[in-house]
Order: sequence, then structure tokens, then C-alpha cells
Amino acid sequence: MDKADPDESLMREALRVARRATRRGEVPVGAVLTRDGRVVSRGGNATVARSDPTAHAEVIALRRAARIHGGPRLGGCTLYVTLEPCLMCLGAMVQARIARCVFGARDPKVGATRWLDEPAVRRGLNHRFPVEGGVLEEEAARLLRSFFRSRRRKS
Repeated sequence: MDKADPDESLMREALRVARRATRRGEVPVGAVLTRDGRVVSRGGNATVARSDPTAHAEVIALRRAARIHGGPRLGGCTLYVTLEPCLMCLGAMVQARIARCVFGARDPKVGATRWLDEPAVRRGLNHRFPVEGGVLEEEAARLLRSFFRSRRRKS
């Protein structure tokens, strides 16, 4: 792991997971959950393969980690994800009590991290965590653009 910037190193791992999702025909989003800098679990989008609208990369990584740890609380963990999380995934992170979220590309359509700063939302949350966006943002955005460009060409 890159000692100079562990966030970039772990985001590169999330990008590898996203590329594997692409090869399976899924939208290229990857997530890596860590504790103390060590990978606990990984997840790539699987909504198509599982016919499950909740099978986002983040949710899969959180579910796997919860099974490994034998419980739903994942305090002390950081979730790295290649695309800004949606509201459902942020809710799952709150429920899991993660310590931090780091994402790559911003999602202007359904990215929901901006909602965490809304006073009414903050008051209603039983758990809060810092979110950092833009880590390897261009690489993550390029992967998504390439995927959707390819899909448009095929249709």
C-alpha cells in the first residue's frame, strides 16, 4: 500500500473492483471497506446479475463485512467507493456506523452526500461520519464515461 497516500491506494483497489463489475456487464462501481488500513471486504455493482435494485457496490461490501464480523455495526471502518453514494447507500452506511466514506467521481444526478450537510438531516441522524470526495476523481469518471459510451454505441 502507498504509504504516502493510503486513500489513493485504496481507491485504486476500488477501481479494480469496478473494472471487474464492467466485465460482468454491470455499471462500473466498486467499493472497498477497510479497518485500520486493511481490506475487510469488497463489492462491485451486481444489480443486473442479482436482479436486485439494492445490489449496489457499497451495500454488497457492507453486507460482506457484517457477515465477516458477525454483526451489523462496522465502527472504525472506512468505505472507499468509486462513485458518490446514493441516498440508499448513505443510509446503509449510517446504519452500519462506519467511521468515514471516501469516494472518487461525483454523481450530479443521484449522488447524495450533499444531503448530509443539511441541518434538518444532520439533526435526524443517529450517526454521522466525514465524507471526502474527489479521490482519483478523473480516473473514476473516465471509467464510467467509457462504460456508458460503449453501451450507447451498442444500442
